[in-house]
Amino acid sequence: MARWRSASYKARERINQRYAPHNDLLHHRTIYCNDLEKNKQFSFKGNSISTTKYNVLTFLPKGLFEQFRRVANLYFLMISILSATPVSPVNPITNAVPLVLVISVSLIKEAYEDWKRFFNDKTINSTMVDVLRDGHWRKLPWRRLVVGDIVKVHKDSFFPADLLFLASTNQDGVCYVETSNLDGETNLKIRKALERTWDYVDEERAKEFQGEIQCEQPNNSLYTFTGNLIIGKQTLPVTPNQLLLRGCSLRNTEFIVGVAVFTGHETKVMMNAMNVPSKRSTLERRLDMLILILFSILFIMCFIDSICSGIFINRKYWYLGLTSDVEDQFNPGNRFLVACLTFLTFVTLFSPIIPISLYVSIEMIKVFQVTQFINKDVKMYHKETNTPALARTSNLNEELGQVEYIFSDKTGTLTRNLMEFFKCSIGGVIYGKGVTEIEKAAARRNGTGIEEMESPAESHEKYFNFDDDRLMRGAWRNEPNPELCKEFFRCLAVCHTVLPEGDELPEKIVYQAASPDEAALVTAAKMFGFFFFRRTPTSIRVRESHVEKIGRMQDVEYEILNVLEFNSTRKRQSVICRYPNGRLVLYCKGADSVIYERLMERHNPFKDTNRDHLEYFGAAGLRTLCLAYRDLDINAYEMWNEKFVQAKSALRDREKKLDEVAELIEKDLILIGSTAIEDKLQEGVPVCIETLAKGGIKIWVLTGDKLETAINIAYAACSLMNNGMKQFIINSDTKEIRDVEDRGDALETAQVIERYVAERLNESLRQAVESEQTQTGLELALVIDGRCLMYALDPELRGTLLKLSVMCKAVVCCRVSPLQKAQVTSMIKDGAKKITLSIGDGANDVSMIQAAHIGVGISGLEGMQAVMASDFAIAQFRFLTDLLLVHGRLSYLRISKVVAYFFYKNLMFTLTQFWFNLYTGFSGQRFYDDWFQSLYNVVFTALPVIIVGIFDKDVSITNSRKYPQLYKAGIENIFFRWRILIIWAISAVYQSVILFFFPIKAIEEGKNSSGRMLGLWDAGTMAFTCVVVTVNLRLFLACNFITRWHLISIFGSILAWFIFAFFYSGFRNPLDKQGNIYQVIFVIMGTWYFWYAIVLVPVASLALDFLHEGMRRWFAPYDYHIIQEEEKIKGVERDELLLVESPRQAPEQSLELTGLHGEMSKHTGYSFDSPCFDSFFASQEGVSMSQRSYDIARRASMRVSRRQSSDLGSDSPPPGHNSLI
Repeated sequence: MARWRSASYKARERINQRYAPHNDLLHHRTIYCNDLEKNKQFSFKGNSISTTKYNVLTFLPKGLFEQFRRVANLYFLMISILSATPVSPVNPITNAVPLVLVISVSLIKEAYEDWKRFFNDKTINSTMVDVLRDGHWRKLPWRRLVVGDIVKVHKDSFFPADLLFLASTNQDGVCYVETSNLDGETNLKIRKALERTWDYVDEERAKEFQGEIQCEQPNNSLYTFTGNLIIGKQTLPVTPNQLLLRGCSLRNTEFIVGVAVFTGHETKVMMNAMNVPSKRSTLERRLDMLILILFSILFIMCFIDSICSGIFINRKYWYLGLTSDVEDQFNPGNRFLVACLTFLTFVTLFSPIIPISLYVSIEMIKVFQVTQFINKDVKMYHKETNTPALARTSNLNEELGQVEYIFSDKTGTLTRNLMEFFKCSIGGVIYGKGVTEIEKAAARRNGTGIEEMESPAESHEKYFNFDDDRLMRGAWRNEPNPELCKEFFRCLAVCHTVLPEGDELPEKIVYQAASPDEAALVTAAKMFGFFFFRRTPTSIRVRESHVEKIGRMQDVEYEILNVLEFNSTRKRQSVICRYPNGRLVLYCKGADSVIYERLMERHNPFKDTNRDHLEYFGAAGLRTLCLAYRDLDINAYEMWNEKFVQAKSALRDREKKLDEVAELIEKDLILIGSTAIEDKLQEGVPVCIETLAKGGIKIWVLTGDKLETAINIAYAACSLMNNGMKQFIINSDTKEIRDVEDRGDALETAQVIERYVAERLNESLRQAVESEQTQTGLELALVIDGRCLMYALDPELRGTLLKLSVMCKAVVCCRVSPLQKAQVTSMIKDGAKKITLSIGDGANDVSMIQAAHIGVGISGLEGMQAVMASDFAIAQFRFLTDLLLVHGRLSYLRISKVVAYFFYKNLMFTLTQFWFNLYTGFSGQRFYDDWFQSLYNVVFTALPVIIVGIFDKDVSITNSRKYPQLYKAGIENIFFRWRILIIWAISAVYQSVILFFFPIKAIEEGKNSSGRMLGLWDAGTMAFTCVVVTVNLRLFLACNFITRWHLISIFGSILAWFIFAFFYSGFRNPLDKQGNIYQVIFVIMGTWYFWYAIVLVPVASLALDFLHEGMRRWFAPYDYHIIQEEEKIKGVERDELLLVESPRQAPEQSLELTGLHGEMSKHTGYSFDSPCFDSFFASQEGVSMSQRSYDIARRASMRVSRRQSSDLGSDSPPPGHNSLI
């Protein structure tokens, strides 16, 4: 009982917080229109803007500060400073030059980008606009505009500031605005001026305008505005409908006149100018950990050598010249000081273990992947909308290859967001004979047939796909409830905010609607004979057919008294109108949950029947709305309207007060019926979801639709759920909860729902655990609605929900709010520690997109808000297949390989220095010349690894799509585990031993052409040559495919070393002040030891890697090894290997693709006839088969069969195929 008392207390607190009055008081600003002198006292900000990060004085200090915030740059700065001290054995210039080069490139890039921002700012601030000054229109630059100025903006021009709309050249004070620069929406918005200001259009009237504006302070809310316009003694409420925002443009209107309210950086668009939250990939965070490990290795090496140096130093080694006046670093009398100073010496000597070029190389690779591969992939180009894929960041490329959970919106994401009026229910009777895609899929699943009837041609129009002769062409007059049918049609024709454009003819008129649903409902009214064709601020005109008798038409004007607009909280829209005969009616349409709460208890005989129809519509995958009306008494209405006007004029909490007033009149409604609108699935969605599921990705659908609609979309059309799944449904629409709700006690309702959710979650988790233990292979699915989810996300139940949901293959959350979408995403991201991806197309998906590791926006019909908040943008949901399975998987594979290779080559290079100091008494003597060490990372080994990071590919693109199971390697992080790095580290240790001791032994025995023994710099140069050759050749073993670019980069880097060595040691130069390297390369090349070493040492060094790769392919192959076997046997067509598809494959598309050069591609694996790939292909066919590590008989038979087929000339692979990657 204590638990439920606690629950009731929490429920009461939740209710109190929800309904508590809002006590925040907003300080308003006062603006005097057309009065510069009065406005000066307020010191409003000017209209000039600046988006630059720097100026002339701050560029260097601020730019350097930004660069040295990076740990790697700060580390190399410290190394450069340390190398300038006497304890350093390295020339400070050799450390400083690479650092200066890297930082200079970054600063130049910053300066260039900031210069472009400055130039854009200057252009915008200099744009001219008509401003009323001294009684005349004068053209002034935007930067001279001030708050209170009266402005005239012409057609197709942008608004220079946030303006209060006064008048326009269009009738009825209307103008059309395009907001694509603001929110990405391309459909025109309607703005209406207050009727009191319509005549302030020409210059004479405009200069007479004197008014006072009292409004809210500047804020970043694009869709709200609260204020009053005071003209004389009249106070007029101002809403967002009268605000024209900076950044928007004027369309289809000759010009408008407005007053500047917010200017410059106080405009709403500038206050929204913030970056998308910065995201870092999981691999990048692991890279930071790897750098810390390298720091630890560096510290251990320096500590060991410094301690040994303090022990080794002794005057008995007379040849070292350790006299009494020797410097402190080599004074045996103070061994502790020797150890400390030598520690700093080794820090500078071993500093290359941290690669200075790592971050730069990775950034170059990622940018190339984005600009040349993702953005130009024809497979992700949508021809109908001319929309290519767009990567808005390059930070998360490899994260795309590790996604385990996808959270998807439904409408506009899985569906097309092209609404069609499909069915309806009026007075308890269903109308409409069509069959939805969901019903067809359900029939196919159940193995039953379904009869489809073709609709007559006249019933097909955009937004309208209805077929039922009982309602068309006036036949509704013969129905049992013709009066209710008439109310239904009038509600559709009157209760909306749609604006008509064009000729007032049914076939030519165009409806400008806020949403496709609105357009579909008004179009349906037109097709039923109630043609809405004209709107004024106070009336709507409808051409009604067949009302008096069949065939007769009449134009009826309905006076619009009030509009109670739709929002996500109210979930309904109401219009109060007056008929020509004086009848006063409130029409209301909205979600069934809110309409049913407001129905009159009596006089609603179709209430239960309509609820059944709603469930039927939902099961068919249709979007539903309920329609209702109420006749109003004139006296009651006038009393209510006074409260409404007061709420509309309030400066504080206006929205809240309007909602409270609306509740007073939106009650005692009479149900008319319901509408059912179809939103068809996008092309390829079921196949895409099925493919992603095979890759180990779990897909959740988070939608605001009804539970039945969401389940059937997931069940029948999207292949998320199937008959074999065990389903857990947690739904608040139960008889027990409805009975409690009918009693009207909000506290008791909250307690009952919370108790129900807790019981269902615990029971479902128990059953899930039992099913997992007793029924192997049984898949689970969870369905939960938003009301239950609100309680399930409480801290006490959150853990249970998390455990249950991660055990499920599919999860569907219906009736969820945008906040709940983000909360569910964060639960998996932070609780389960899994890589998440959210995909959506509307503003309500932004929070979910930003909460996930990766956000993907779909450029659909709901605008571009989701795209602008996303990391990647695509036009269709099905493009996720290529984005993840191709680009994401390859990016993860490539970046993992690049990071591991950097770790290996720098560790190996540093270890050769470490072994050398064992030979030199831990003195800190350098083994290589300073410039050799400095250019090792930035010149001699830089390009090949970049080429591998850009072009390496394990299997063909076709097979990446064909075998989505390959994607599981990224989810399990197979290629960047610590085990993989340990293997690379073992290889580095082994190779460092070979690369040091072989040249040393050669030098000990070797002599030059004059018979003299070879010395330190001969050994160091020989060893460095072997290092460069070995490290570059090692990439051949790491590559899966080799192209011309691989060959050029690898052998070009080796050649670059020899060219540098010839010039550097061929002449005495200031870089080699001591003459250590002079003629060295020519001396050692004159001995047979050198040629022996550069052949034998790399071979011996790479032998262990060769053996490891061969054993891996032979006994424990990766999945991609097996696919490579298939490709070698069957061959691969040329175009299948092109990641950026050839333009000739899609000549009609408008993207400009760079010309791609054909390259010869080869496998470089060792054992292509690996004996254990049969089980892999068996698993693709659903056949269970155990892995076999060795099968010599089958292997031999395969060789014979291939030899025979080769002799017959059949099944021979095609000649060398060309590929860029």
